[in-house]
Amino acid sequence: MSALLTITDVNKSFGGLKALSEVNLSVEQGSVHAIIGPNGAGKSTLLNVLIGKLIPDTGAVMFDGVSLLGLQPHEINQVGVSRVFQTPEIFGELSLIHNVIISTLASRDGAFNLAFWNRVDEDAEITDKAEELLADVGLLEKKDMISSSLSRGDKRRLELAMCLVQQPKLLLLDEPTAGMSRADTNSTIDLLKRIGEERGITKVIIEHDMHVVFSLAQKITVLAQGTPICEGKPEEIKGDPRVQEAYLGGAHL
Repeated sequence: MSALLTITDVNKSFGGLKALSEVNLSVEQGSVHAIIGPNGAGKSTLLNVLIGKLIPDTGAVMFDGVSLLGLQPHEINQVGVSRVFQTPEIFGELSLIHNVIISTLASRDGAFNLAFWNRVDEDAEITDKAEELLADVGLLEKKDMISSSLSRGDKRRLELAMCLVQQPKLLLLDEPTAGMSRADTNSTIDLLKRIGEERGITKVIIEHDMHVVFSLAQKITVLAQGTPICEGKPEEIKGDPRVQEAYLGGAHL
């Protein structure tokens, strides 16, 4: 299986603080790769490099043969990388169907535009596609609800439908189950598995909930103080003494 995302010798410092040090990892096409580590390990810094918010001091980030370094976040989105943040990014004052339609228009035109609010019902084909995506994430019956009224789990489902508009090759997920009940967490895990199987989307997950990590990931990279300390399959990571030490005796595993 070939690598879709390759991170090579990435370093990033803020003043005298080394946030990332010689980070190397490879994410295979179609896989789920989790990046874990205690607070301050460098996970968020690495994610910000991947989404174009930060440029590393040294190193390379290649996605499907294209360098991501120097690209703006919307340009990274255009080459096939979508991202899901800890707090779902939706238009709370709009209905579910209008959220997905606006995402479709933005994907087609390359950026969000205030004029989209006046065009949400202009194209029957776009509306039909939006309904298909809402059905795919189990929200079609709620399509006319105002999205701010949704549960945290349903807001995440809506955000995923908005991401799927762009037919991404890679999904970057920053704690996708944060703030959810256990029932919503398990439902989200099942949805992410199905999306991966049906659409072949590669996923990189940054997550503190080890139930989510071990339920989804085929491969895990563990960061500590900005440096990868080990990498392997979930069953290998669980018993690694370096991971136990990084997590202060393994209380999080």
